Amino acid sequence: MSTSFAAGILAMLAISHAIPAFADRPAEPPPANVSMCRGCHGIADYRTAYPQVYSVPKLGGQQAAYIIKALQEYKQGARTHATMSSIAALLTDQQIAAIAAYYAGNGQ
Repeated sequence: MSTSFAAGILAMLAISHAIPAFADRPAEPPPANVSMCRGCHGIADYRTAYPQVYSVPKLGGQQAAYIIKALQEYKQGARTHATMSSIAALLTDQQIAAIAAYYAGNGQ
């Protein structure tokens, strides 16, 4: 038997035995996708000029309940800011909760 053939067989055996081990692990929720949020809310003293000049708050350390409420209000139109409303409109409740949890845990 050639060395490369034997190595291939050993690799397949290792993979076939590793897959069930990974399947038994509980699924961890994916981390919050805050890359879009960081563009404005991760910069100290940032101001945006669209559609008007706004002072943008840093969110790290903010209470989760406040962030959830604010994003839901943007999503429902109770708060008006063109950029935030359009972003919030695309978020699911699970994504909103994940973002809020991230920032409540002092995410930057």
